[in-house]
Amino acid sequence: MSPLAGITVLDFSRVLAGPMATQILAELGAEVIKIERAGGGDESRRFEPRLPGGESAYFFAFNRGKRSVTLNLKSPRGQEIARGLAKNADIVVENFLPGVMDRLGLGYGDLSAANPGLVYISNTGFGQDGPYAHRKGYDTIFQALSGIMALTGHPGTPPAKAGVPISDMTSALWIAVAALTGLVGRGRTGRGAHVDLAMMDVQVSLLALAAARLFALDEDPVRTGTEHPGRVPSAAFECADGRWLHISGSDQHWKPLCDVLGLPELAADPGLAANAGRVAQRARVMEALSGAIAGRGRDELADALRAADVPVGEVNSVREVLSDPHIGAREMVGHIEHPVEGTFPALRTPIRIDGLDRPPLAAPPLLGADTDAVLSETLGLDPAEIARLREEGTI
Repeated sequence: MSPLAGITVLDFSRVLAGPMATQILAELGAEVIKIERAGGGDESRRFEPRLPGGESAYFFAFNRGKRSVTLNLKSPRGQEIARGLAKNADIVVENFLPGVMDRLGLGYGDLSAANPGLVYISNTGFGQDGPYAHRKGYDTIFQALSGIMALTGHPGTPPAKAGVPISDMTSALWIAVAALTGLVGRGRTGRGAHVDLAMMDVQVSLLALAAARLFALDEDPVRTGTEHPGRVPSAAFECADGRWLHISGSDQHWKPLCDVLGLPELAADPGLAANAGRVAQRARVMEALSGAIAGRGRDELADALRAADVPVGEVNSVREVLSDPHIGAREMVGHIEHPVEGTFPALRTPIRIDGLDRPPLAAPPLLGADTDAVLSETLGLDPAEIARLREEGTI
């Protein structure tokens, strides 16, 4: 049995943060009903890269295991149907600008009046209040505004975005946390809640260590590349074969590292035995380490350092990590069977719970594939009524 079996999620969200969160809930066993615009659906259905049958690999990444219902939320009948579906839901997720769902008669006040146990999550860019509440934004906008972009990259180079859409994806995790927290709270009080979750707030929360430097030292952190601002060594080094190796060690790793690299003078220097001394002499230490590592092949050196119990990681490409034997043994790459695209690879939800079923890999839905079934099963509409709704453009 899946841990969220019996939980129903009504998902009005689009693109990435909301859909990623509801995919997690779906793969933990919840029934997720994805509400999409008739004709077009979630705009990410048109995002690149496209597969041979025309489906979007972007959409595939965040919408597995859901049911798709097309609904015109601008029509009174469409709004009525949405309210009917919400009466039977445990969780609602939406990512419209503040006030939009209220104007549609689908805000928390409207839906919770008929369903007091509803956990309603509003995931917006800047929250339900504040001077930026009605601004629009995308992942990289939040990376820029939050300071993350200013911290990413090498000294003396322009700011850089993270290699993955970190603002969207971390917000997705907090949506999932909020949903599960809301269910626990409901189990104790019998009532649901309205969760105001702003992507900007999530990004600011990621500044915990950078903010600690500001609070403690009045130092505004800057770009440091792969180097850690408070620990030496912790950086990526280029090896003789042009590949890169990341080494991150604490005091107990310092002498073994020096021994492997043939740097006895550094190992014997009492001023470098503790991290504070190495930070104070960062330039000297990094120059010596870089020179020694530049003469060694990456794989040989990685093996030697691991044998000495020094933490080390090869800087892998996406292709390299997805073909890594450990990732294979953990079965992180699975496959879905899609009615248009056939067999297609997919990354698994990483949660494993002893005694419970492993989260399955189910295909993302075709647009509107479940409209008739959901309206029939949940609202009791007969085929003739469903046909009328389709003819009038409600579904």
